[in-house]
Amino acid sequence: MVYGLLAVWTSMGWTYITLILSHCILLYSISLVKIRWLCFVTGLCTLATFKCEPFVSWQAGFVEGDFELRHVLFYGGCGFTIMRCMSFALENCERKDGNYNILELLKYNFYLPFFYFGPIMTFDKFYVQANKSDLTRKERELWNISLQGLIHLGVVIVVDVLFHFMYILTIPTDMKLLKHLSDWALVGLAYFNLVYDWVKAAVMFGVINTVSKLDHLDPPRPPKCITMLYVFAETHFDRGINDWLCKYVYDYLGGKHENVVEELVATLCTFGVTILWLGPCEVVLFWAFFNCFGLNFELWTAKLFSMEPFASFEMAMSEAMSRRIRAIFNTFNFWCIVLFNVLALNSLDFAKLVAKRLLLKGFPITTIIVMFMTYCLIQVIKERERRQALIDDPDPLPPAPPPNAATSPTGAPAAPAAAQPVADPSKEKAE
Repeated sequence: MVYGLLAVWTSMGWTYITLILSHCILLYSISLVKIRWLCFVTGLCTLATFKCEPFVSWQAGFVEGDFELRHVLFYGGCGFTIMRCMSFALENCERKDGNYNILELLKYNFYLPFFYFGPIMTFDKFYVQANKSDLTRKERELWNISLQGLIHLGVVIVVDVLFHFMYILTIPTDMKLLKHLSDWALVGLAYFNLVYDWVKAAVMFGVINTVSKLDHLDPPRPPKCITMLYVFAETHFDRGINDWLCKYVYDYLGGKHENVVEELVATLCTFGVTILWLGPCEVVLFWAFFNCFGLNFELWTAKLFSMEPFASFEMAMSEAMSRRIRAIFNTFNFWCIVLFNVLALNSLDFAKLVAKRLLLKGFPITTIIVMFMTYCLIQVIKERERRQALIDDPDPLPPAPPPNAATSPTGAPAAPAAAQPVADPSKEKAE
């Protein structure tokens, strides 16, 4: 904690430390009341002061100096501080006996590897890991950490080369140039924009996680590769923020995520907090709307196909056929995810141009070829996930007992029961 305070003071000045401490003290004081909604509203209002004028300009004046990363460090440190303080306050509300010490909050917030850029560990996980007494390491753990550090260093160099020589982020801003590109080049550019952004996030969080593992912490993993995302429920570029939102908003309001109305309320509130976190603007609002719709549409589709006669149709199919049909739907899902996130990373005009070329102007040749290649990719991903599921849980699921076995008379032979559809264990594991 002391080292983190000194590092932030050295880089940003004592007035910035004062600003951060004032937010910590405010949310700590509110947490002592132990009213969950009050802690949440206070945290969101505090977060809004970094997104709305004149509060932004006034608080930005607390930063000393005029160096290149000034605004990045200012908004990163303040934004993550509010989210960490909210996590602390909400966990303190759940604590039955007493309150957490304010020193625990300061130690949690000023842990230097996580301070400016995250990822966010919820306070309950950080508290347990930071206070554990057993600090022994597994065999070859230090070797694996060192190897990960070298890999991330190499990827940093590759990302820097791509950024300077391949113009992945610059080309989408030139609409005149984009109109002269072929359909294939445009679709590939949209895909590689997401891949590039994922690589940046994976490298940044990978480096931070490597350092934190030296302190015996188990931080949130880097985001899942964009190539393997074919469902909206797994789409995120910051696993820490995703875990935070799921724990305190999405799962808290959505329950088991079986009721359509509860799911709609949970997703609306989740994306509402996300909009405030990212900063309300036209692009963010469009991005949130489409992703919120995609997440709910997945639930609606799953509920529809779990009803009769669709459920009986799927149980009559083989595992391979069921996976093929699901892969067809996931193919369209994949490109919806790509287009919706390209909208946030680049611009609305670029996303509209890619959608027009892929679905309208490129139809049927470009559309069919791209969708077929995506379909094959998703089949490979599903097979990989199926094998990994069997490795993680090698024991097959036991079949359900016949429903009429216990009620048949003991003296007379039991009548043959009607054939019941038995769930295929491998199919359940795969899906």
